[in-house]
Amino acid sequence: MHRINISIVTRSLAYMMVSGVFLYLFNNYLVYWQGLPGTFDLFSHYGYFGLEPLSNQLEENQIFQAWMQLIVYLLVLLLGVTYSALTPNRSMEDDSVRFAQLAAYIIRFSFWWVCLVGFVDMVISFLRVEDFLEFWVGDWLTSQLGRPIFRGTYVHYPLIVLSLVVAYRLKNVSFAWLALMVVLSEFLIVVTRFVFSYEQAYMGDLVRFWYAALFLFASAHTLVEEGHVRVDVLYASFSRRKRAWFDSVGCAFLGIPIFWVILMQGMGGRGNSINSPILSFEVSQSGYGMYVKYLMAAFLIVYSVSMLIQFVSFLLFNIAQLSSTKTLEDQPSYKELVNAEKAS
Repeated sequence: MHRINISIVTRSLAYMMVSGVFLYLFNNYLVYWQGLPGTFDLFSHYGYFGLEPLSNQLEENQIFQAWMQLIVYLLVLLLGVTYSALTPNRSMEDDSVRFAQLAAYIIRFSFWWVCLVGFVDMVISFLRVEDFLEFWVGDWLTSQLGRPIFRGTYVHYPLIVLSLVVAYRLKNVSFAWLALMVVLSEFLIVVTRFVFSYEQAYMGDLVRFWYAALFLFASAHTLVEEGHVRVDVLYASFSRRKRAWFDSVGCAFLGIPIFWVILMQGMGGRGNSINSPILSFEVSQSGYGMYVKYLMAAFLIVYSVSMLIQFVSFLLFNIAQLSSTKTLEDQPSYKELVNAEKAS
C-alpha cells in the first residue's frame, strides 16, 4: 500500500508537471497571439497574491474569458491526478517510458519540420535572389513571399503541421542525417565560393539553421543514450541506489527548474527573447537570405520542453528504483528500459 501511494503521488506530480508546460505554452499563445487576458491579468485585476492592480481594469467579457482559461487549466491538471488515481497498477517505469516516448516524438517532429522548412525556404530564397521566382509564381506571389509574415504563415506553418504527421508515421530518425545535411550544406558553400566564386546569404543561413537545430534537438536524445560528457569523481563508483538518489536530486532541483526558467524568462512577456522574434517574424538583415531567424528562437522552446519532459521521465525512473525492494543491479538501466520499449 505504501508503494502504491508513492507511485500515485509521484505519477500525479509528473503528469501535472508535463501538463503544466504545455498549458504554459498554450496560455502564451492565447495571450500574445489571440489577445486573451490570461490568468496573470485576472489575478492582477483582483489584486490576488499581492500583485499590483492593472492600470486598465479588465472588461466584463475579458474577466469571463480569463476565468474560463483558469478553469480549463485547472481541469487539465486535475485530469492528470485523476488518471494516476484511476490506474494504481500502472508502474512509474511505464509512465517513465511514456514520457520518454513523448519527448522523442517532439524531437522527431522538430527534426522533420527543420528539414522541410530549411530546404523549401532555401529553394525560395535561391529563386528569389536569382530572379527566377517571378517566372514560376508570378508578380503578386513573388512580392508576398518577400514578406516574412506571409512566408511564415503560408509556407513554414503548413510544413510544420505536415511534420506532425510525418513524425508519427516515421519513427526511426537518426541525428546523423541532420549532421550530414550540415556538412553537405557547408561543403556546398566551400565549392561554390572557391570554385565558382558564388555565395549568397541564404547559404550561410541554412548552415546556421540546421546546425542550431542539431545542437539543441539532440540533447534530450543524448540524455537517454547517456552520451553527454560526464566529469565526475564519485558517481562512477556509486551503487545503483546511490546513483538513483544522486540523479533524483539533480533532476528535481537542477534539471527541471533550469528549463522552467528558460521558458519563463524567454516567454514571460511580449518583448522577451523567445516571444519577440516569433511574434514579429524576425528575419536576418543579410539581404536576400532565408526567413527562418524567428524559428531559431523556437528552437529554445523545443529544447526546453523536450529536456524538461525527459528529466521528468528520468526522475520517475529513479524514484521507482529507490522505492523498489528488488536488487537494482539486476534490473535494466534507464537506457535499456527505454530502448527495449522502442524496439518493441
